[in-house]
Amino acid sequence: MNQIVVGMGEALWDCLPEGKKIGGAPANFAYHVSQFGFDSRVVSAVGIDADGDEILDVFAQKGLRTQIERVPYPTGTVQVTLDAVGVPCYEIKEGVAWDNIPFTDELKRLALNTRAVCFGSLAQRNEASRITINRFLDTMPDSAEQLKIFDINLRQGFYTKEILCDSMRRCNVLKINDEELVTISRIFGYPGIDLQDKCWILLAKYNLKMLILTCGTNGSYVFTPGVVSFQETPRVPVADTVGAGDSFTAAFTSAILSGKPVQEAHKLAVEVSAYVCTQSGAMPELPQILKDRI
Repeated sequence: MNQIVVGMGEALWDCLPEGKKIGGAPANFAYHVSQFGFDSRVVSAVGIDADGDEILDVFAQKGLRTQIERVPYPTGTVQVTLDAVGVPCYEIKEGVAWDNIPFTDELKRLALNTRAVCFGSLAQRNEASRITINRFLDTMPDSAEQLKIFDINLRQGFYTKEILCDSMRRCNVLKINDEELVTISRIFGYPGIDLQDKCWILLAKYNLKMLILTCGTNGSYVFTPGVVSFQETPRVPVADTVGAGDSFTAAFTSAILSGKPVQEAHKLAVEVSAYVCTQSGAMPELPQILKDRI
C-alpha cells in the first residue's frame, strides 16, 4: 500500500502578536509527519493573491508537498492573541479559499493512494469543503491498515451535531481534548458521566480503532478496545501552544504507521508535543533524537 499521509482542510496565515506565520492544522500535521520520513501532503485551497503565493512559497521552502488549488476567494487568515500563559485565542475569517476546496480528478487519485488522512470539523463549516472532505474519505479504499483520523477542532461555533456525527461515522481514529469532550457530551446527551466513560461510549458507538483524549497539563489517554494508555504531560517552559496538538497527532500517526505499539507511539507523541510547546510557532524543526525514534 502507498505510504502517503494527508492533512486535509484549512491552509491560512496565523496573524500572531509577533507577526504572521503559516497556520492551519492540516499543514502543521503534514509538516511534522514529513519530519518522520513519510510522504505527506497538504490538501487545501488558497486564493489567487499574494497571501496565497506566499503560503505556497513557504511550503516549498519547508520541502512540504501540497495539493492546493487556487480559487477565487481570499486566502484564509486567523487573528491570534495569546493569553498570559501562552494559550491562543482565535478569530477565524469566513468566506475564504479553504472554505471552497474543490474535489478534482487529481484529488481522487490521491485519495486512492492515501494510507492515512487527518481532517477536522473546522474545515467542514462550509458545504463546498465539507463535500470534498467526505468524498475524499469515501474514495479511500477500505483497508485494515488505513487510518482516517478525525481531529475535532471546535472553533467559534463552526460545527453542528450533524457534522460531528457524520465525521465520527467516517473516521476510525478520534482525537479530542477534554474541553471538546465536555461540549460533545452536551450535544450528544452524555451528562453526568466521567470523561473516561464518555470515551469508552464513543469508542464503542462508532466502532473506532482508537480514541485519543488530551487533557492539557493533566496528561493524555489513548483508548483502544479493552486497553487504555496514559501518559503524563511533561513540564516544560512554554513559548506558545500553537500547533502542539497537531504535532502530537502527527507523531502518534507516524509511529503507528511504522508499526510501533500504542504505548510507544503515545509516549513519542507526548514528547514531540512538549518540544513544540517550547518553540515559537507551529512548525519548528524537531530534534534528531526525536526523529530517530521512528
